[in-house]
Amino acid sequence: MKWKGRQRSSNIQDRRSAGGRRGGFGRMGGLGRSRGRGIPIPTGGRGGGMGLIGILVVVGIFLFINGINPLDMINGTGSGPTSSSSSSWTPPTNAGEDELAEFVSVVVKDTEDLWNQVFEQNGSTYREPQVVLFTGQTQSGCGVADARSGPFYCPNDQMVYIDLSFYDQLRQQFGAPGDFAQAYVIAHEVGHHVQNLTGVLPEFNRQRGRMSQEEQNAYSVRVELQADCYAGIWANYVQKQNLLEAGDVEEAITAANAIGDDTLTRGQTSPRNYTHGTSAQRMAWLRRGMETGNVEACDTFSAAI
Repeated sequence: MKWKGRQRSSNIQDRRSAGGRRGGFGRMGGLGRSRGRGIPIPTGGRGGGMGLIGILVVVGIFLFINGINPLDMINGTGSGPTSSSSSSWTPPTNAGEDELAEFVSVVVKDTEDLWNQVFEQNGSTYREPQVVLFTGQTQSGCGVADARSGPFYCPNDQMVYIDLSFYDQLRQQFGAPGDFAQAYVIAHEVGHHVQNLTGVLPEFNRQRGRMSQEEQNAYSVRVELQADCYAGIWANYVQKQNLLEAGDVEEAITAANAIGDDTLTRGQTSPRNYTHGTSAQRMAWLRRGMETGNVEACDTFSAAI
């Protein structure tokens, strides 16, 4: 992906140093805007559906692997792993983290340009999320953000949280290298922010008390697949800006395949316990967004997935 020398987002908080210092990518901004009237992005109303893991939305099921059910945090009262539970875990070092942080900032700016345009075309105003870079642990509006949980979006504070060491894990453990694979992860989490603004998360939190655990899991799959489709719309957008390089699309597809529930659990978990979708589903909905560039094509709530 062509990213060096391009404009960066002003909505980056760099907490990688001690004390949660905000880093040098620009001032904090974007949250003071009005929400607007809303935007006609599919939210499941036609199919009677509900969406979203309302409080903690991770890119894979890393919480599950580490013995934590992300749905336990859905009411905003839970927290991530405590400091004592992860005291023996050391995140991998990355000599290129500063460059990677710059890359994240450029990708976030591209998502801002895309969604500002889409919302404006629909008579609304896009409220840009903050993206927090941290090392090890940091505090979020959804509890303690821990590197082991992978990148996630917290609707309580409308922020995306990323420990950059995750990208080492994506490359080394899950076999999904490349800068566009990394960009896909960011675009997916920003897709959850779009879902929050369009009412998907609030509606789920309103109705989840009437749902069984299995129903919550099933609808969370549809939400995750919609976020994958939104990430594909972002890929379509940057492609039209002539920013893609050879192999970029394949990198994103490889990443989507690597973090499917069936792949991560090696088929040892029942599909009714899936919360993000199979590898085949994730790849299919990412491709759908890439090919159409149309939010209306991302209605996972009415479609047979």
